[in-house]
Amino acid sequence: MEPDQVRALFTRGDGSYLCARWGSPIVPVVFGVEDATLSVVKGAIEAVVTLANHRMAETDPELGANLMVFFCREWAELPQVPNLDRLVPDLGLLCDRLAVAEANQYRIFRFDPSGAIRAAFVFLRMDRHLSAVPAETLALSQAVQSILLWSDKAFMDAAPLAQISDGTVILRPDIAGVIRAAYDPVLPAVAQDASHALRLSARLPRSQ
Repeated sequence: MEPDQVRALFTRGDGSYLCARWGSPIVPVVFGVEDATLSVVKGAIEAVVTLANHRMAETDPELGANLMVFFCREWAELPQVPNLDRLVPDLGLLCDRLAVAEANQYRIFRFDPSGAIRAAFVFLRMDRHLSAVPAETLALSQAVQSILLWSDKAFMDAAPLAQISDGTVILRPDIAGVIRAAYDPVLPAVAQDASHALRLSARLPRSQ
């Protein structure tokens, strides 16, 4: 992956560059699924956190859990979740906008004073498109998109996952390399200068 390709993953629609990683251990909680799917989602998150050489924990001192994944059938269900409106300001208005846009997924990040990721809320509306995606694939995709603050355009042209010859879906090796590089402790947890992409690129395996 060339530096320009890495830079594009963190260059937002307004042209600004921003890469942020988690600054605290990740504590996931999943709502709206059966136990079998719950274990799949948490397993995918753990796998990506391990890839990044980051940490997980049993509880978050501020929120209890700091990576919250919500599955629903309709956006109107979310404002009915007790206390969720206290964590997500203007939740009702957000759900109205998502319903009008016929969106099926949305992510919100919170940041600590340094700008590192402090918490993330992942909302998935299981329409016919998402319902057709295997649980393992959907879980891995969401884990990858939550481990870093990617550009809003990062995966518009190519998904972070790929299917190999036997039909198995895996994380693309180039994206895996970027995740590992972004969590290099030598690099800052937050970067707003596009030269950061050069430092990421320099840490990618030459085979990529």
